[in-house]
Amino acid sequence: MSEQTLRQQIRAEVAALRPLDALEAAHQQEALDWIASGAELCRLSKPATPPRHLVSYFAVVDEAQRLLLVEHRKALLWLPPGGHVEPGEHPRDTVAREIVEELGFAPPEPVGAPLFITATETVGLTAGHTDVSLWYMVRVPSGQHIDFDAEEFASVRWFDQNALPLSHSDPHLARFCAKLLHASDRRPLAAALDSN
Repeated sequence: MSEQTLRQQIRAEVAALRPLDALEAAHQQEALDWIASGAELCRLSKPATPPRHLVSYFAVVDEAQRLLLVEHRKALLWLPPGGHVEPGEHPRDTVAREIVEELGFAPPEPVGAPLFITATETVGLTAGHTDVSLWYMVRVPSGQHIDFDAEEFASVRWFDQNALPLSHSDPHLARFCAKLLHASDRRPLAAALDSN
């Protein structure tokens, strides 16, 4: 696939999102402008070249509506798993690759369209660059075996909907959970938003 075709596919992925709120609408438009500018979309060298690059987050959700978060060693936060989109890679393929690399299992079904987009200034040990993140969802059965990457994560943990560590996570996690709730028309994750 040509670079231009892939860029068009990524643009379509971003353009198809229906924003939750004004902040997501702003992040969506910034991303569309960035894609249209012809700027490099992928990280070429660690930690921050170029200083804005594309990331695929994936929210792993089980049948009990628990959310899997990873204790990220460099970010020093509890985050959804995810990774940088590699040159020549579609963001959905990033999810399929990263879930195997980071959690040790393959997605049980094809990765669907993203639910959310954010642009976030990074913190922790690699602070100072911007991750443009597409947030995907991967549903797994309760009891899914996890064999996580101990070099990247100190631990992984399933969080009940009323106990998400929102004060020690991505600043957009609560908003993502609100959109996830709306998208799936399930009520349990609402408790996480009400209690934090």
